[in-house]
Amino acid sequence: MTLARLRNALEWTFDELAGLGGLARRTLIDLEHGRAVGTVTTWHALAHAFDVPIEELLGSLCDDHTPPGTKGA
Repeated sequence: MTLARLRNALEWTFDELAGLGGLARRTLIDLEHGRAVGTVTTWHALAHAFDVPIEELLGSLCDDHTPPGTKGA
């Protein structure tokens, strides 16, 4: 997942990212481990913390996802 990749590349702990993004540590752990989806506000805060476009973070949500209306096509 992009969140884990970015956090690890910068060698940030969950606590450091939580402080930079103004988010709860538990929220970040749940997002990174796929136990939560997060809100647009959460992803927006993370995009600012990482200084990346929000699309970079949200793009991975569509991996292995079949768009509506294309099943069986």
